[in-house]
Amino acid sequence: MDTRLTPMKLEKAQFERISQLVYRLSGINLHSGKQELVKARLTKRLRALGLKSFDDYMDYLKRDNPEGELVAMIEVMTTNKTSFFREPQHFNYLCQKIVPGLRNRKIRIWSAGCSSGEEPFSIAILLNEVIQDFALWDISILGTDLSSSMVAHACKGIYDKNHLQDVPPLLISKYFTLLENLAIHGRNDMKNPSIPHRKRGGKIPSFQTGFTSIETRPSRRYQVIEPLRCHVHFARLNLMGEWPMRGYFDVIFCRNVMIYFDKLAQEQLVNRFWKLLKPGGHLFVGHSESLVGLPHKFRYVQPAIYVK
Repeated sequence: MDTRLTPMKLEKAQFERISQLVYRLSGINLHSGKQELVKARLTKRLRALGLKSFDDYMDYLKRDNPEGELVAMIEVMTTNKTSFFREPQHFNYLCQKIVPGLRNRKIRIWSAGCSSGEEPFSIAILLNEVIQDFALWDISILGTDLSSSMVAHACKGIYDKNHLQDVPPLLISKYFTLLENLAIHGRNDMKNPSIPHRKRGGKIPSFQTGFTSIETRPSRRYQVIEPLRCHVHFARLNLMGEWPMRGYFDVIFCRNVMIYFDKLAQEQLVNRFWKLLKPGGHLFVGHSESLVGLPHKFRYVQPAIYVK
């Protein structure tokens, strides 16, 4: 029978098996209200694999133990919605409060759950705008995500006009290369060969939503310039797994990620962030998130901002 025409039925017991597996692998909490969402998203995986039922799918995962499919299953459970300079109050705080206090010309920032890279690239753009001798600084920004496809996208640093709608036109012209009828490679920058710097004494930008994007045709795409990309590194990372990083960070962004976790996983994650931050380091969470109700050592600064 053609499985593409066969309605898929997800029983409660099947959903519970899937949700337990997803939780064990990633910490993502799929409560009972997510059953229809799980059914809709996993049905595409079943059809792609030629499987006729969710029992067949679970048997396939158990029998063949395909790591790639386990990753794909977890990926479809999350929403990779992001944008440049999302929640701009955080970027204003980073620009106005944190950067001026750095004295050793060195900064380490981790964007945990970076999706397709807009957040870490926003940070890199901001730092270049506010640090006059940017080229003399030791700057490293790490972006990690659970999704292999999102990490691959981020590594290229290529975005269409829809992803640039909240980026001021001046910043697009300074930090992006227009790609038109060009072969796209990992390092393709025929324009903007070096990072432009803010003029000495220039005004520190205050980022806001609602910017008017530059004129672009639907087919146009833009790539972050290579001198900026070289400060941003991406890797796939399961936040509930082992962390290979051993150094300490000045700032950790983990925004709109903990909403997928239950209280226990959130507590574990927050305490691991604490250990990996320098004294005085900052943690940014999403505006819909809070550490209220979680045992932690952070000091509250303002909504969604905490300091060690």
